[in-house]
Formats: sequence, C-alpha cells, structure tokens
Amino acid sequence: MTHAPVYSHVIYDITDEVTTVRRPDIVIIEGLNVLQPARPHREASSALAVSDFFDFSIYVDARPADIEQWYVERFLRLKQTAFLERDSYFRRYADISDDIARDIAHNIWASINLPNLVDNIAPTRSRANLILRKGPDHHVHRILLRKI
Repeated sequence: MTHAPVYSHVIYDITDEVTTVRRPDIVIIEGLNVLQPARPHREASSALAVSDFFDFSIYVDARPADIEQWYVERFLRLKQTAFLERDSYFRRYADISDDIARDIAHNIWASINLPNLVDNIAPTRSRANLILRKGPDHHVHRILLRKI
C-alpha cells in the first residue's frame, strides 16, 4: 500500500489530502518532468530518477505553436469555470475580458511555459519508450516506438 499526495488544479499545488494505492496492476504517473534524468548527489556514488522505476514511458509531443494554441483555448475555458472558484489560484483572471485574457495567456505561454518546454521538458523526449506526436487537431499523427 502506497500513499500519494493529491494535486489541486484549483490552487495549483499539492493539498493535505492523500490517495491510497493498494496493489494495482498498473500505475500511471503523469507529469511534465517525470522523465528527467537523475542528478547525482555529492554524497552518493549513484543517483536514481523516478523514471528508473518505470516499465514503460510515453511522451506526448506536439509542435510548440499547437501547444500554445491549446493553452490559450484552455485558459479561456478555465476563465469561465475553474477560475470562478473562490480559492482558485487564477481567480484574478475570471472577470477580465476574453481579449485581455487571451493576451495574458499568450504572455504566460511565452514567458513561462515555452521556456520550460524548451529547457526542461522537450529534452526528456528521447528517454521515452513511446512518442506520440499530435497534430493541431489533437489526433495522434505519428507514433515512434523504441525497440524494447
């Protein structure tokens, strides 16, 4: 039996809540940086990465321009839903116009999300067993399977 923290998309952080996993046949671990390589510690002779414990890994890939468009569309949808919640991390964006929200979303993408994609996420692509390349329509257009 294992306990894992629960992440909230309202507050954009982990909560005090935990979920319990009891002897599952399959565990899916999702995250932007789960394929990061290990960073050796000075005191240790070797280092482990979370992906060292994966039997199989999948990287969902797309052109940055498509991801930006999806991010902006999602931001506008969330402005009408989750952002309206009183405790929402993004509550301050709930009552602005769609034009201003669109500009803010593009700015967040350019200043935070794109650099994170380029510097931290995309370099882990080669560590995946399977790469699913999505097109602008969200459909998988290409599948790359590493010889296993």
